[in-house]
Amino acid sequence: MSTEPTASDPATPGGAARTEPGAGFHPHLGEAGPAQDDAPLRARLHHIRAGELDGGTAQSGGMRRFAAISGRTVGSAKLWMGETHVAPATASSDHHHGESETAIHVVSGHPEFVFLDDSGDQPVEVRLKTGPGDYVFVPPFVPHREENPDPDEPAVVVIARSTQEAIVVNLPSLHPQPGGRA
Repeated sequence: MSTEPTASDPATPGGAARTEPGAGFHPHLGEAGPAQDDAPLRARLHHIRAGELDGGTAQSGGMRRFAAISGRTVGSAKLWMGETHVAPATASSDHHHGESETAIHVVSGHPEFVFLDDSGDQPVEVRLKTGPGDYVFVPPFVPHREENPDPDEPAVVVIARSTQEAIVVNLPSLHPQPGGRA
């Protein structure tokens, strides 16, 4: 009788389940190869390499967005994730991201994020100065822009959104327009 743990044995070291030899990591997907490529997008993991990002996404002047995780690239239903590159000495157009919550992680450079704080008596333009490793949260419908004041170094950020696609609504200004939101 073997004392080696099996997939149903809770005594497997580290609490991880083991599969029988030859069973594969996801036996319901079949062996690696052409059959796996036919599996539905949402039934398997996806590996998006750095050089495979999709530039066919919504854009704002002064920056380039590249999708990694989206409905189009991997079948995501509730999440969009990718990179944004802001060239040296440039700024994006003023914009918002509709109903989407946006989380930003600064990878390189020192981008600045500008928004209008209208919680007081007079609206005040606020500038968040960031650096590598910092995070920024942008709530839905909040007008803002990204700037890269450095004359030599590009800024790169990773973006995650609560919608499957990159919603970008370009605006004429951060300030509210007569008759509606900014």
